[in-house]
Amino acid sequence: MKFKYLLFVIVGIVQITSAQNKYEQESRIDKADFPNSAYLLIEDYLKDAKRVRFYQETDSTKKSYEAKFKKGRLRYSVEFDEQGTLEDVEFKIKVRDIPNDTWGAIQSYLDKNHYKHRVKKIQQQYPFREEKSVEKTLHNAFQNLILPDVNYELVFSAKESGGFQEYEALFDSEGQLVQIRKSFPPSYDHVL
Repeated sequence: MKFKYLLFVIVGIVQITSAQNKYEQESRIDKADFPNSAYLLIEDYLKDAKRVRFYQETDSTKKSYEAKFKKGRLRYSVEFDEQGTLEDVEFKIKVRDIPNDTWGAIQSYLDKNHYKHRVKKIQQQYPFREEKSVEKTLHNAFQNLILPDVNYELVFSAKESGGFQEYEALFDSEGQLVQIRKSFPPSYDHVL
């Protein structure tokens, strides 16, 4: 009985710890393997797009599908869950594209919490929320509107005792931290 209880506690701790780390594996798939309902949602936005690619992404917590493409001068990523429901739309941006107050709050967080950090990638994110329609979320994202529900996703590395660690952090439109996870390369699987 004690053994079962101990095993239950250990499994719970492992689950909580792994939820804060990101072990991502992304593999390219054919359009035929991409959820049809998801494709139909973005089909009109793909008309003038270049470099259209479809991916299946598996990380430590879920499985999802992603369409990546270039439209105009922006590189988009539209993510869907396993059932083809929209999760978010992201596109790469630079620091100058973020409002000054927001970037100041993000920079302040990084300076206080991560010694010697370097931002590698920034994406502006339009998450799908139940109170908005899928069409409205897609429209706002492809119009590049800066709205109160926009998020900023940063991939950065920071110096730690054992070297540099890569992180993925999500900040809200005011620069407040929403979520942070350690990010490990796909080749990290052999260590796990």
